[in-house]
Amino acid sequence: MTDSITTHQAADDARNQSIKIYVNGNIVPREQAVVSVYDSGFMLGDGIWEGLRLYNGQWAFLDEHIDRLFSAALALDLDIGLSREGVIHALNATREANNMTTDTHARLMITRGVKTRPFQHPALSQSGPTMVIICEHSTPSIPRPIRLATVPHMRGLPMTQDPKLNSHSKLNCILACIAAEKAGADEALMLDINGFVNTTNACNFFIVRKGEVWTSTGDYCMNGITRQKVIDLCRANDIPVFERNFSLVDTYSADEAFLTGTFGAQTPVASLDGRQIGSGALGPLTRRLRGLYKTLIEQETA
Repeated sequence: MTDSITTHQAADDARNQSIKIYVNGNIVPREQAVVSVYDSGFMLGDGIWEGLRLYNGQWAFLDEHIDRLFSAALALDLDIGLSREGVIHALNATREANNMTTDTHARLMITRGVKTRPFQHPALSQSGPTMVIICEHSTPSIPRPIRLATVPHMRGLPMTQDPKLNSHSKLNCILACIAAEKAGADEALMLDINGFVNTTNACNFFIVRKGEVWTSTGDYCMNGITRQKVIDLCRANDIPVFERNFSLVDTYSADEAFLTGTFGAQTPVASLDGRQIGSGALGPLTRRLRGLYKTLIEQETA
């Protein structure tokens, strides 16, 4: 589809062609930012990542992002090689090298490192980790509400690949996105193993029904930081919010739907499986939550 968009669509910024990137302790020009073809992340998707946004010189919800990064590293038995303070220092050094103060998105990636041979066993990764930080000038530019399509791909059970991990192994989500685009949508709505509405291939998912905000139980989706902030904002502002099982039938007849993520904050949904959700535009409760979230960001980064 020529008119498809994504939840990470940003305005073009020529400055991104000359950014400097952090690679294993060095900050180098973009064209020199390379990793080995033997790297565990390239070969096997053996790594973790975090996405962060910079507002007014401050990384929003930095502690939560670093907590999630180190929790994922522990789950993967991956030694980051730096303390929390060391990771934050590297993040800020990259930002400062690019003279970035706001409207910046950072992708912080850590893999198990370079392998001695091109095979799976983690013991072959003997010169790790590899750490890369990409900071880009990034202003979200999502021109219309997102169109979703339900796909057969799921975020699975925690004993296969725990969906709470921000891992480099994203193939199931990529296949879901491809299926959605082939169905004429922008992104995919993925169900959980019981057939309940779960998440999209890139973001957490919410609906609004009769003044109530619903999202999944959280058992099979990414433990999104923006997702939790929206839940907290609802509770603090007397907006009924429920983490619960709900079906496609509930979703088709919703008054509003929106996605949450670090990049796009709250992105409205126009339709699902060709069925218009509510008015097909930004709904009043989504708009209110956007305002509350903007105020929260201003307080966090003051």
